[in-house]
Amino acid sequence: MDPQRTPNGLSESEAAAEARRLIDEWADKPVRHHPTSFRDATKPPAYGDAPPVKQDDRRIVPAWAAGIAVASIGVGAGATGLGCAAWLAFRGLSLVSVPGLERFALIVIAPFAGLAMVLTAGGAAIAKAKASSTTNVYEGSVTQNTEVNNYSATRGMFARTRNDLHG
Repeated sequence: MDPQRTPNGLSESEAAAEARRLIDEWADKPVRHHPTSFRDATKPPAYGDAPPVKQDDRRIVPAWAAGIAVASIGVGAGATGLGCAAWLAFRGLSLVSVPGLERFALIVIAPFAGLAMVLTAGGAAIAKAKASSTTNVYEGSVTQNTEVNNYSATRGMFARTRNDLHG
């Protein structure tokens, strides 16, 4: 390679002239910057007539099913408590040696457990029958309150970090 020539084959003076020509050609044209991100610094209005936005229901289990589950747990716990009480009573009464006493007590206690289950099922059916669809009606202007308090506290033996973003 000739030391007087540039890598693309121009001499030093030709390269300088080409550089000057390119600089003069592009001097009048605006430089276009392409941002990689954008942040809108304008604050949203606190009050306005923005249209309502539908908020989808994200529950996985319907409310009536959760109610039946809780009631069933209560009935089960109550029946277990009655069973334990009956067992203790029968254990104590077994010392008395009255034949057929256990069977008699079961006959007396069993209807209460059955009645509790029937009442739970009836209550669940009534609650389901009373359930209606909810129609949301939005009227008036929209109020937006935005308050962010960035508070972070790290403490504890295992470095537990708690971030409080909502005040």
